[in-house]
Amino acid sequence: MAELLTISPAGLYCEAGDFHIDPWKPVARAVITHGHSDHARPGSAAYLTAERGVAIVEARTGGAVEGIAYGESQRMGNVTLSLHPAGHILGSAVVRVERDGEVWVVTGDYKADPDPTCAQFEPVRCHTLITECTFGLPIYRWPDASEVFAQMNAWWRAAAAEGKTAVVFSYALGKAQRVLAGVDASIGPIRTHGAVEAMNDRYRSAGVALPPTSPVMSGRVEPGSLVIAPPSAGRSPWMRRLGDTTTAFASGWMMVRGRRRQRSVDRGFVLSDHVDWPQLLDAVAESGAERVLPTHGNTEVVARWFREQGLESQPLPTRFSATPEDDEE
Repeated sequence: MAELLTISPAGLYCEAGDFHIDPWKPVARAVITHGHSDHARPGSAAYLTAERGVAIVEARTGGAVEGIAYGESQRMGNVTLSLHPAGHILGSAVVRVERDGEVWVVTGDYKADPDPTCAQFEPVRCHTLITECTFGLPIYRWPDASEVFAQMNAWWRAAAAEGKTAVVFSYALGKAQRVLAGVDASIGPIRTHGAVEAMNDRYRSAGVALPPTSPVMSGRVEPGSLVIAPPSAGRSPWMRRLGDTTTAFASGWMMVRGRRRQRSVDRGFVLSDHVDWPQLLDAVAESGAERVLPTHGNTEVVARWFREQGLESQPLPTRFSATPEDDEE
């Protein structure tokens, strides 16, 4: 019997169900794990995603998007498909595909840390697991998010005391809203870049609680404000509106000192929307998978590690980058 999922010229394909998962180019039917633009591409004839992510995927693709509830099963050709919380961003999903008792799971991007802005990741039992491994090296071990936000709040307070604007660069979809939900909004006003505010509107429409924010328009931002902006804004004339600033970047990549220097920011806060090394190992163990196919990340290292643990494992080719684009929107 043919493999349940294979790589086609358009990406990950299920022949038995005649659909692609996060296709790289337009296809007849696309199952989308989440709304970041490298996973939700325009041009496909039909889209399916988790109910909570429909508005975001529609905005990304411009197409008609069908939504299904987490855990709800849907028959597609000769397979049964269901979507489960991935914990990455609002509406992100793990894809479960079953045929004749054989189960494959595709994680998409996922994180295990609690996040008030999206549903908590749920491990799904399977025979074959296709897992991202963006941070698939033992050096990546995330600090507790409460500690990170305590540091961020202290940094913002210090900036406000000096009459400066504190600027946090973070991906406009997902990370920005997680930062907003985690900071102490009583410290001062919170302003946003337009790309961030557009995503805030979608989160609020979905019932996610975020503190009051207002977009940075013309004129200067009041000193002591916290500004949330995508990384690309740091290299644009838009920054001149913010006055005297201190800057920070919120990302798992900030665990590596060289990345912080590369970003030319004053502070780096280790805050990731992906699993770290221990969480990756836990996710695989909890899945009960006999075969692990790591993708987009340190795939060779991860596959070798799992082979040494007695599992069948080899990298799965992908066009998704292990290093997020500047705006991962």
